[in-house]
Amino acid sequence: MKKILKNLGTWILLAMVAGVVAGAAMGDNAKMFAPLGTLFIQLIKMLVVPLVSISIISGAASLGSSRSAGRIGVTSIAYILLTTVLSIIIAIVAGLLFKPGAGLSAEGVASIMASASAEQGVPAELSFWDTVIGMIPANPIRAFADGNILQIIVFGLFLGFGIASIEADKRAKVIAGLNYLLEAMIWCIGKVMLVAPIGVFGLMADAMGTFGFDILLKVANLLWVDLLVVAVMGVAVYPLTVMFLSSVGVKEFFSTMFRPQIVAFSTASSMATLPVTMDACDKMGVSKQVAGFVVPLGATINMTGNAIYYTLVAVFFSQFYGIELSMAQYVAIVVTASLGSIGQAGVPGPTLMVVAVLVAAGIPIEGLPLLYALDRIFDMIRTVLNITGDAACAVVTDHFARKIE
Repeated sequence: MKKILKNLGTWILLAMVAGVVAGAAMGDNAKMFAPLGTLFIQLIKMLVVPLVSISIISGAASLGSSRSAGRIGVTSIAYILLTTVLSIIIAIVAGLLFKPGAGLSAEGVASIMASASAEQGVPAELSFWDTVIGMIPANPIRAFADGNILQIIVFGLFLGFGIASIEADKRAKVIAGLNYLLEAMIWCIGKVMLVAPIGVFGLMADAMGTFGFDILLKVANLLWVDLLVVAVMGVAVYPLTVMFLSSVGVKEFFSTMFRPQIVAFSTASSMATLPVTMDACDKMGVSKQVAGFVVPLGATINMTGNAIYYTLVAVFFSQFYGIELSMAQYVAIVVTASLGSIGQAGVPGPTLMVVAVLVAAGIPIEGLPLLYALDRIFDMIRTVLNITGDAACAVVTDHFARKIE
């Protein structure tokens, strides 16, 4: 019982239930709790820009310094990027097909959109080339000040690869400094999350007073669509790459990966599952050189499950608020979800990267705490897919490395 009460997730769940009860009982009067949620949202927004920028710069610097791995590095990184983008495209198609966020009452949508638009405005329509050109910051400092996530990512990648090009001893010091800053940011996140139950209570009470139980049904819709997309990647796409691009049989792959998948599901951590995943790759005949490089790299940047979640949340809330997304906004989602999932390494939980994707696409983030109650379930599901992708990447990379030799 003590362990349960010390678990932040337990308190967030209790706060959500309390918010639901308060909102249902008080109706419109539950708006009095809205400032509690607003305070929490502001604290999250405060951390988004520095966290994304430091994560991207550090990740790009680390990736850029891995060029000595040669074809193993090129093959594994190409596999990770291609499967990540493919998973995002599948998630967008599923979101548009099943519309998990659609169907709220017009009055409820109008009410919440009024406050959201007043705070951050309605995103302007942009062409494809406007978006591409707009991704490059004429003034990086202004991009940081304005919170332009796409420009911050582009600048962060450019600077990160620049850091990777300097001498090894200098580069190591800079990367170490960036990692220390990440540790400090993680401390800040931990402190902000201490007030998460209070913020969730305020937001849930306000939301329930406005929408009623339709809210919870919409979150359940998002969960099953997420499960569907994860299943497509985990049961179709990854097995097909293993079947046609490696020397390992699909049956052998899944029977060997069963134990790592169970560990991943229970811990919701790719890093915690790392030794078990490497052991599974060894049993499938992957060379120690390839497994030693690809699996830790994958546990750091191969976050396909996270990319799917980010994308579906963006589509979910665009439908939730009745926003018709333009092609430029879809491009913003693809780019930010892809690079944001790579920048996820070392960050506890997906919340802030989800905020980055929503902000990049011009979608209000006020409804995000509605997902917190099921966040642990989402986390366990996406971690299973992440480590499955790590192993698939390892067997494919090993096959190509042996073939070239």
